[in-house]
Amino acid sequence: MATKVSQIALMALLASAVSTGLLDAQSWQPPRTAWGHPDLQGNWTNATLTPLARPSGREAVLSPAEVAEIESGQAQLVEDRAAPSDPNRPLPPGGDNPVCIDSGTTCYNEVYRDPGDKVAVVNGEPRSSLVTFPPDGRVPAFTPQALQAAARMREATRQFSEYDHPELRPLAERCIVSFGSSAGPPMLPNYWYNNNYTIVQNADHVMIMAEMVHDVRIIRLGQPQPLTEGVDPWFGDSWGRWEGNTLVVETKNINPAQAFRGLPLSDSGKIIERFTRVDAETILYEFTIDDPEVYTGMWGGQIPFRALNDLVYEYSCHEGNYALEGVLRGARFQETSEAPAAPARN
Repeated sequence: MATKVSQIALMALLASAVSTGLLDAQSWQPPRTAWGHPDLQGNWTNATLTPLARPSGREAVLSPAEVAEIESGQAQLVEDRAAPSDPNRPLPPGGDNPVCIDSGTTCYNEVYRDPGDKVAVVNGEPRSSLVTFPPDGRVPAFTPQALQAAARMREATRQFSEYDHPELRPLAERCIVSFGSSAGPPMLPNYWYNNNYTIVQNADHVMIMAEMVHDVRIIRLGQPQPLTEGVDPWFGDSWGRWEGNTLVVETKNINPAQAFRGLPLSDSGKIIERFTRVDAETILYEFTIDDPEVYTGMWGGQIPFRALNDLVYEYSCHEGNYALEGVLRGARFQETSEAPAAPARN
């Protein structure tokens, strides 16, 4: 009987602690700028071990054992890859990694990689995926209309060799925009490195700089003023408004070349983002993709942006981008080498 009473008392104590924590979070108020808006300024990071889509067999919220397995596994990986190399080791095997020429060396060691060391925790819940809706935590399928458009795009580019001119190379290789969707929208972790951001505000603008390729988004506040038809800037046309303590940003007109997950948004598609400072160390970032022409359903998710008590450095992509010139020169040399020899003159 005493044991049962003790267990009930312990459960009551835990419930009280959780309730107190939630009440503290709900009563916390963000700092304000001089003009009265919630202050989002500073350096932040969204690095996390939580994948975008929910892996098979996982529930929406991870158990303590699953969290320990994921985080300790990453720590062990870092330790193993940081171990001294055997100078007499044989050459590693080659591979077909789409990012790396030699997948045997994993391209980057842990000096360069910084994918994060923790799973994403939102409202006290360790999440198995960043996508929170639909309920299965998966990105909905593309519509038949979108797949047909993608097929037409592939067919149009088949008339060229992939190395014919710079515009055929990927945006990241050309240092145009960040790898993956770091700068967004939506602003997602890339699971490699430089998942860091600087936010600056004034009374009528919010600026977000992504460390990856030092992309800059400028969000205007106020009544949206639609762009002229056919004007589709990098990162789209973003307008924000404050709803209580939350900055709500709606983006349209994203450049078609800035395809997300392989397909650009349609002309009617939009991305809605919500930035809420939930405590001194966290911005809760929420995103919704609304494009019925491209996806079979609306979808979105939540990502905690944690305070980064460090500097964000310039990502000088172009200054060191010898690869673009190299692959184009290599292609021209290859074409010359493979061209049939001119007939000898008598």
